[in-house]
Amino acid sequence: MFINYLIDFFIFLFGLCIGSFLNCFIYRLEQGKSLKGRSFCPRCKHILSWQDLFPVFSFLFLQGKCRYCHKKISAQYPLVELATGILFILIFLNLQYTTNLAPAKFVVWLNLSFLFYVTSALIVIFVYDLKHYLIPDKVLFPAIITAFIYKFFINLSLSHWSLIENLKLKIDNYASITNFLFAVLVASGFFFIIFLVSGGRWMGFGDVKLAALMGLLLGLGNVLIALFLAFFLGAIIGIILMVFKGKGLKSEIPFGPFLIAGTFIAMFWGQEIINWYTRFFLF
Repeated sequence: MFINYLIDFFIFLFGLCIGSFLNCFIYRLEQGKSLKGRSFCPRCKHILSWQDLFPVFSFLFLQGKCRYCHKKISAQYPLVELATGILFILIFLNLQYTTNLAPAKFVVWLNLSFLFYVTSALIVIFVYDLKHYLIPDKVLFPAIITAFIYKFFINLSLSHWSLIENLKLKIDNYASITNFLFAVLVASGFFFIIFLVSGGRWMGFGDVKLAALMGLLLGLGNVLIALFLAFFLGAIIGIILMVFKGKGLKSEIPFGPFLIAGTFIAMFWGQEIINWYTRFFLF
């Protein structure tokens, strides 16, 4: 039991560290800079020392200010780190298996690595689109290609290795490759029609491409849940902004963050939502 808690703790710390890297990646992507070189304060450009680089803890210890120029550090940094840590531990806890056979272990850890990567890409897209109203192709296209290759080969592998008795996170073994490709067609096609009809005013083409990644990741059933949740959350936030921030019906609001929020909810609780809907409305 103790070893399980210890592993969970290290997965969370790993997520915090990856979140710290994602913050660095987002900043350098914004500035068009290379990832090479040591981390520095975005305000005064002073090179950060090792005690400035502890995820979340350094922010709290420094009271949200740079040690050198004393200017405020954006809340984005600890929030991204915490979100990454929480999502990583949720993925790890939900990815359960009931076999000790080596091939099954390999599939599970491959699945875990894939989900960590895609989650990291979605977090970068979430923050970037929220700040700049733009979904970066440099992040999205590699994620789509990786997801397609992974789905293709992992489904072939699972058809030969019937060793995993239960994957609680049902996004890999419940559907065929055709299901995921059909999910891509439905999700991307829906947004592409909106894009064409509106001439890009209602929906950007980046959302069309993001929907393709959602379809590959979730499959048909869960991607429909994710889309519904995205529009539902978008409507709620839109109303709040209209009431409290004076936003109008023509105000521009990035939709990518809502799609990504819906994706994560569907990833973890999509099947439960489908089951609840079936029981509540059909019986």
